Amino acid sequence: MTIPSRSEAARLLRSLEPPEWFLRHACAVADVAAWLARRAAARGLDVDPVLVDTGALLHDVDKLPAGEIRSVVGPRSAMRHGDGSAAWFEQRGWEELAPVVRDHPVTRLADPGYESWVASAPLEALIVAYADKRAGQRLVSMAERFASWHRRYPTGEWSDGVAWHLVETRARELERVVCAAAGVEPAEVRRLRWARRALREAAT
Repeated sequence: MTIPSRSEAARLLRSLEPPEWFLRHACAVADVAAWLARRAAARGLDVDPVLVDTGALLHDVDKLPAGEIRSVVGPRSAMRHGDGSAAWFEQRGWEELAPVVRDHPVTRLADPGYESWVASAPLEALIVAYADKRAGQRLVSMAERFASWHRRYPTGEWSDGVAWHLVETRARELERVVCAAAGVEPAEVRRLRWARRALREAAT
């Protein structure tokens, strides 16, 4: 089955009735990822912009309460974030999208073997994972994004200073790899503003 185009992905996301805060984040990640993918493609690298665009826009679908999502992934606590989005794609016959979104969550940065994932993952997956680290509700530096996570999760598993140090160190390596692929410095990363327009068109 062919993976959804930009417009099809936008219509699909609209049909899941996401809240506005979710759409702001999805659009920011999709815009940043699209910009990076096209920079990498312009440098002759093997990257599929359609996989990036669709994967980035829909990367967080397993956070939504829609019955269509819950019937696949179960309650929100039943499946690890990222795995749920990947399972939903696979259930719909879009197996190519599963690896693009499975490992994007910041918590994956603490997993054993993360370095080998960065070394072997498809560029599309690295771009989506990195775009998620640069975009909350808007494009920010990675330092700003991590400061936001620190404020939101002051206690619990992510309050451990060693864990945070490991996660931030690995995030900087992810940033180095993706920005090198795109041929830019982190401060030069921009948004290719397509996602909000696609969502507006999907609503008409």
